[in-house]
Amino acid sequence: MLTLATCAVLAGARSFTAIGEWSADVGQTVADLLGIVRVPDESTFRRVFAALDADALDTALGAWAAAATTPPAGTRRRVEVDGKTLRGSGTGDVPGRHLLAALDHVTGVVLGQVAVDATSNEIPALPVLLADLDLTDVVITADALHTQKETARWLVSHGAHYVLTVKANQPTLCSQLAALPWRRVKTTARTVERGHGRLERPTVKASEVRAGLRFPHAVQAVQVTRRRQPLAGGPAETEVVYLVTSLPTHQASPTLLAVFARDRWLVENRLHC
Repeated sequence: MLTLATCAVLAGARSFTAIGEWSADVGQTVADLLGIVRVPDESTFRRVFAALDADALDTALGAWAAAATTPPAGTRRRVEVDGKTLRGSGTGDVPGRHLLAALDHVTGVVLGQVAVDATSNEIPALPVLLADLDLTDVVITADALHTQKETARWLVSHGAHYVLTVKANQPTLCSQLAALPWRRVKTTARTVERGHGRLERPTVKASEVRAGLRFPHAVQAVQVTRRRQPLAGGPAETEVVYLVTSLPTHQASPTLLAVFARDRWLVENRLHC
């Protein structure tokens, strides 16, 4: 029944009435494929969803997704943590439903998600989101909002590594990273990407920072310079982003860190599609 309801929503149903009508329209043929003896009506869908423990369902689905996307031996799992507000979930003065999700870098599969209360923010939700996931040797990537000292300590204490973006919400750390002698650091990755009507040329540099950096367990800093040129013409834009990671150089080369940085942007875009 849950699969049938999911199919109905994917087909455009936005209410229990619409789910019931769609299910009746597709008939017994689809029901047989899903192992349903009789096509349920609207009231049955309402009763099932009213009784459903959404958190338990999400935990079960997340465990299945994690098992189905287990990386090959010798390969670290990489997980992006990112939030989104569900499209169409807000009505009038009621804000939309905001979810924090954990996505597998390679497959883009959501391994888990938790609701973020409108009166709170994503930061305290991250440990809740990842609590049921085996974090041993997993690399967690996230945007600047989650570049928090307590978050970094929590991740490392649970066996994970992190690659976190640094922006103005961490002014001291951002200033420290910007002041590193990047001109003397060799560029380790350079690519050309096309999309969204522009040509983008990101370059990546990485440097060890084992001492003096005021962020827990950080041993490498990364500078990503993204130069964007509109394909239709116009002025180019340059953006410089910094990352910190708990991965030492013998476990993550600058080239590999460049892959991590690129992949987290790609998988984040999948979530927001």
